[in-house]
Amino acid sequence: MDLSPLRIERKPEAGAGGGAKRRSGGGGKLLPALLLLTAIGAIALFWPRLRGWVDRVRLPEVEIAVAVAPSPLAASAVSGTSANGYVVASKRAALSADAPGRIVEMNVVEGSVVKKGFVVARLYSDEYKAALDRASAELASSESAVARAEQETGAARGEVVRLQRSAEAAAAALDEARATLLQAQQRLARAEQMVADDVESRQWLDDARADAGRAAAAERAAAAQLAAAAAATARGEQQIAVQEALHAEARSRVAVAKAAREQAQATFDKTEVRAPFDGVVVLKDAEVGEVVSPNSQGGNSRGSVATMVDFATLEVQVEMPERTISAVAVGAPATIFLDAFPDRGYAGEVTRIWPTANRSKATIEVRVRFAAPDERLRPEMGARVVFRSKDAAPLAESAPAPKGVLVPERALRQGAAGPIVWVVRGGDAVQQVAVAASEASGGRVLVTKGLAPRDRVVVDPPAGLADGDRVRSKEKP
Repeated sequence: MDLSPLRIERKPEAGAGGGAKRRSGGGGKLLPALLLLTAIGAIALFWPRLRGWVDRVRLPEVEIAVAVAPSPLAASAVSGTSANGYVVASKRAALSADAPGRIVEMNVVEGSVVKKGFVVARLYSDEYKAALDRASAELASSESAVARAEQETGAARGEVVRLQRSAEAAAAALDEARATLLQAQQRLARAEQMVADDVESRQWLDDARADAGRAAAAERAAAAQLAAAAAATARGEQQIAVQEALHAEARSRVAVAKAAREQAQATFDKTEVRAPFDGVVVLKDAEVGEVVSPNSQGGNSRGSVATMVDFATLEVQVEMPERTISAVAVGAPATIFLDAFPDRGYAGEVTRIWPTANRSKATIEVRVRFAAPDERLRPEMGARVVFRSKDAAPLAESAPAPKGVLVPERALRQGAAGPIVWVVRGGDAVQQVAVAASEASGGRVLVTKGLAPRDRVVVDPPAGLADGDRVRSKEKP
């Protein structure tokens, strides 16, 4: 195939070398400008990060707190003798099974409200249930045997009564036979006398002798019948004694069967974990399918099924420093502030002061009872207790709010003319401000002059700070 018609003829352009030189010369001037613009853009783009890196290296890192306007109750919480603590329950139970076993039924979750005796969980109990059913059947059989023995004893007593009546009838018949015999003997004696006197014929004497013989025979028969009736009565009384012995044996077997059934019932009841009091489940420690054991020390079994608390017994556990324990007395009023609801005060009363101190912490435990607990209370909530004297007036929520702001006690420093704080102004520059403050308590202080709400103050300011210095706030974890 001939491809020559497709060939392109190239001709050299006039002045090509001069044009190239001109383009080369223009590019040499443009390159520095482009590099300069690129550098300026990069600096503008990365300047915030660069400045932040420089600040992290150069500026001191400090903790910054915000001044807040106090409510009447929160202000009261920083005055007087106070201490921090936690809400606890005096009645708390970790529920455990009395026997080891596998959980087959769980009837509670966290927050479940249960009554005393409620079945919280059930363990595998088929074997114990079968043993209980067998013991119940044996008890029923023993009770039936007692009923049968009672009937047989009653029947024996009835038979003896009948035999006694028969004996009485035989005795009456014997008396009658003896009277008839006596009469026949008297007639026989008269007949013999009259025959001897030739008053009556010998036939009459023979008849009298025959009547006397029949009367004697009847008397012997009546005596034999009475003896038989007496013997039967004696046998009936012996039978009563036998039936009474059998009845007593049946009753003893019932007692044994009842004890066996109670034992089987107690063993079966061990497979049910019941609530020991009215309360709320705060923790579920096991699930269906897990094995629990009352003496579990770890391993493959758990020790408790659930933990429940009686919310009616909630109180505050306070670790009181030894140096301030003299301001606390049993029965004295107190005001409780929850960390979750700092603007609400709860009336309380000191109920117990521990008789021993904690040597390592130099504290004494104090318990404060809530006068009117409500649904907001939860175990393990943080709380602050302000202790008051017995003749102190109760704190009122309607009292006017005090003037000033609350700041951490660690923000205050002592200046030449009095207390000062370092306030962060205009972003990150600090300024020294003289203030007037009340006595610090519980880590906070009420500043009555020099600060306004929402002012940012430096906590634990480093030495050497000066007005206008820039600082960097600590990053929260």
